[in-house]
Amino acid sequence: MGAQWKAKGKELAASAKGKLFGKLVKEILVAARNGADPASNSRLRLVVEQARKVSMPKETLDRAIKKGAGLTGEAVNYEHVIYEGFAPHQVAVMVECLTDNVKRTAPEMRVLFRKGQLGTSGSVAWDFDFLGMIEAEPSAPGADADMAAIEAGAQDLEPADENGVTLFLTAPADLDLVSRALPAQGFTVLSAKLGYKPKNPVDPANLSAEQLEEVEAFLAAIDENDDVQNVYVALAG
Repeated sequence: MGAQWKAKGKELAASAKGKLFGKLVKEILVAARNGADPASNSRLRLVVEQARKVSMPKETLDRAIKKGAGLTGEAVNYEHVIYEGFAPHQVAVMVECLTDNVKRTAPEMRVLFRKGQLGTSGSVAWDFDFLGMIEAEPSAPGADADMAAIEAGAQDLEPADENGVTLFLTAPADLDLVSRALPAQGFTVLSAKLGYKPKNPVDPANLSAEQLEEVEAFLAAIDENDDVQNVYVALAG
């Protein structure tokens, strides 16, 4: 949860695919500004691979690339904005947005943060590391995550979760290089992106069940906003 908060529950999961497509299309539009060829645009290549893994229709993918690269004559004006603050009970949060209208997004964030506390730029960023984050699962029997991290050039890793997915952590500049190297070490890359990892996450065991529910409800409301791409929270586990 500390690396990136993800919605829980069957109902949320059932409606998540369309929302995920929308987020990926935005990422593609922005990445394609630097060129429509994934082979020479590493940021675009990473998000295209992620889009293919979740079965985004080829027509949707191609249209987003062309639009983002300016090949359709349509204007693309998304701005990357980070909002920092606290969820209830002083749990630090970083909210990453891609918006075509900051004057709309900013007041919406102020409203959403009323149940927490909206901070100024840098107010909680100091307590997060900006890293490359690669989710990968073993593709070969006996694949060793620690050895794979060393051989691929990752800085660190988080042990596999209950689904067998390991989070490999890299320097931001090494994200593409490590994601390319992991398959040779017996790991299939599920996603690769830049993100924020908390330095001092709060242990959920230190919150009551009611407090934890309040934090989860706050995060779910933030994540529902159409301009929000990612929510990073200083909560362990």
